[in-house]
Amino acid sequence: MLTATSVSAPVPDAAEVYALGNNTEESVRLQRQSDELRPESVALLSRIGLQPGQSAIDLGCGPSGILDLLSAAVSPGGRAVGLDADAAHVALARQYAGTRGLANVEVRRADARHTGLPSDSFDLVHARTLLVTIPEPAQVVTEMARLARPGGWVASQEPDGTEHAMCYPPLPAWDRLRELFRASFSRSGADLCIGRRLTELYRQAGLCDIEVVAHAPLYPAGHSRRTILPDLVRSLRPVILELGLADEHELIELDTEVRRHLADPHTVALMHLLVVTWGRKPSR
Repeated sequence: MLTATSVSAPVPDAAEVYALGNNTEESVRLQRQSDELRPESVALLSRIGLQPGQSAIDLGCGPSGILDLLSAAVSPGGRAVGLDADAAHVALARQYAGTRGLANVEVRRADARHTGLPSDSFDLVHARTLLVTIPEPAQVVTEMARLARPGGWVASQEPDGTEHAMCYPPLPAWDRLRELFRASFSRSGADLCIGRRLTELYRQAGLCDIEVVAHAPLYPAGHSRRTILPDLVRSLRPVILELGLADEHELIELDTEVRRHLADPHTVALMHLLVVTWGRKPSR
């Protein structure tokens, strides 16, 4: 069991800056995401080469994150920690670990920007689609570097959107949904182009041996990740309505039209790149 260190100043409420809000739709989407992005996560862990007996933490793990992958990678004898600021996600992650018999997994509630955990604690510090949702991602990367042991790894999987998104044949409803997504998602200062900045953030945090790959998956009709745009807008629905960006009637019409278009196997759609970056904390 890890022991938290004292914090001199009150920790800001992470839930208030999470760009996608706190609701059941978002929790369900995050649970699906663990399966959807599993191949990229498996490939990342293979590159890093975690060993039995080592330790790893998944920051912003949500309801499941990559806890099962980390648990398997460090077994036997190792430990994995999941950390999230949302109490509901912490409860779901604990249930997830319990029902799957992940005895070496501990789930904690804390802010990824200021975890309060001891420095130099983990062989791998990982975060997936976390930096894209907060206004000051450098704070989290700095904390990730602090938590890594000398010689240990820091790794991120983050989207990079805007100009990379496409939908063909073109659909005005898709364009409108993307407009609503960008306006509502970015309200707190979150950066949809965070993927391209990862190597720079890693260098600024003092990491070395930095490598990066990018994935541009075109999911087929019927794949749950293919509807990521309307799914995200559903998660942001309360924010969109509060900001007056659209009304309920328009959201329903747009959602229906875009999902119908994406159900057509002839439609080609790409929401964003997935940029995967990993770097090592210098050995002392």
